[in-house]
Amino acid sequence: MRTIKEARQMLDEKKISSVELTEEYLKKIKANNEKLGAYITVCEEDAIAQAKKADEKIAKGEASSLTGIPMAIKDNICTMGIKTTCGSKMLESYIPPYNATVMEKLNAEGIVTLGKTSMDEFAMGGSSQTCYYNKPKNPFNPTCVPGGSSGGSAVAVSGDMALCSLGSDTGGSIRQPAAFCGITGMKPTYGSVSRFGLVAFGSSLDQIGPFANSAQDCGTILNVISGRDKNDHTSRDIKLDFNALVGEDIKGKKIGIPKEFFGEGIDEEVKASVMAVADFYKSKGAELVEVSMPTLKYAVSAYYLLACAEASSNLSRYDGVKYGYRTDSPLSYDELVKKSRSEGFGDEVKRRILLGTYALSSGYYDAYYKKAMAVRQQFRREQAEIFEKCDVMLTPTAPTVAYGLNQNIDDPVKMYLADICTVTANIVGIPSISVPCGYDKNGMPIGFSISAKQFDDAKAIQFADIYEREFERKYANI
Repeated sequence: MRTIKEARQMLDEKKISSVELTEEYLKKIKANNEKLGAYITVCEEDAIAQAKKADEKIAKGEASSLTGIPMAIKDNICTMGIKTTCGSKMLESYIPPYNATVMEKLNAEGIVTLGKTSMDEFAMGGSSQTCYYNKPKNPFNPTCVPGGSSGGSAVAVSGDMALCSLGSDTGGSIRQPAAFCGITGMKPTYGSVSRFGLVAFGSSLDQIGPFANSAQDCGTILNVISGRDKNDHTSRDIKLDFNALVGEDIKGKKIGIPKEFFGEGIDEEVKASVMAVADFYKSKGAELVEVSMPTLKYAVSAYYLLACAEASSNLSRYDGVKYGYRTDSPLSYDELVKKSRSEGFGDEVKRRILLGTYALSSGYYDAYYKKAMAVRQQFRREQAEIFEKCDVMLTPTAPTVAYGLNQNIDDPVKMYLADICTVTANIVGIPSISVPCGYDKNGMPIGFSISAKQFDDAKAIQFADIYEREFERKYANI
């Protein structure tokens, strides 16, 4: 499968036009989307029109890094004039009158939007099976999940139905699907990319990021979409070059190996593959340092308290009156709100709203939410200590490979525990990139993650890129 870098060269050398490239991906979407369920909405006419405009820019010599590049967009990122459902019945007819800031930046570059991808409802889930519409399937084995919540965006790239895509990551929602689907996915530093126009789940945790076929491609996308935005006061006025360190030597660099990430619950094949990555870096001159994050055992509990508390606040606007699905029944105001929410939200969203409301309620705030905030501070201290002595941190992306489609759907606790390797990066707000590093005995992909301190995103990409250059990827046989 192509990288953005390869496609850019082909476009600039006129070996292929953006229209031809776009038609190629649209053909693959028609052939495989029914089987894999990557897209909720396909924008065929708009995509061809955008590709024609991109070809005009290229002909004039005005092309930039993403001009004419066909991309898929997660369906919780607002796209003006294109349906944005968040994978929920609640927003089944919502067409935004504005673009998310990331879309404004991408459109200014001249990208081609192929469509909006399937996802867990309101980004709540780890398998993409809570989606009200298409439930995406893993391209390596369609009887397995692709991961979540950005599963459709991962499937689009892994299944060669898009050159790259955007997702959102609240507790691993980019990195875990990337690992399950054998591609690269990155959650940048919190605040480096504007969240304006991203439908909120957990506002202090959510971050938009890319899926692609290389770490360098992820950096190319992030160079375009990052930066300060007056519409998002959590965005930071720090200009990063995400690919600034690509190709530089890592000799003498220190890699932290937190022992808690390799203990109970981590599949032996996953552990062996990730430790092989550590040996690879050691062979390149890096130093491995054993470090510790003793608070990790509280990570999932703290994350779900924080995320659900924020979700219960963010989703309170969907009442059937001002926003969202409205029941047809003629009822009193209270009954209208109750029935609209009951019919519009799925079970997982309701579960998280209830949990969050409970944690914030009088009498329980101190016992639950306040303690989760204290754990967050402890994580910040522990990771600050690690990055004082290490350049980056190496961990598994997920404790297992992709599991069966219906395996954990009725066991939310088991699904929540699968986030153990990813949630800390969101709790603390550091950058983390997942890269494929092997395959289990059944041929399912295994991923590892490189994390760095805040705004050291270029360092994470540097380490990922060095490994990718020597790792031979397998691709799904669709």
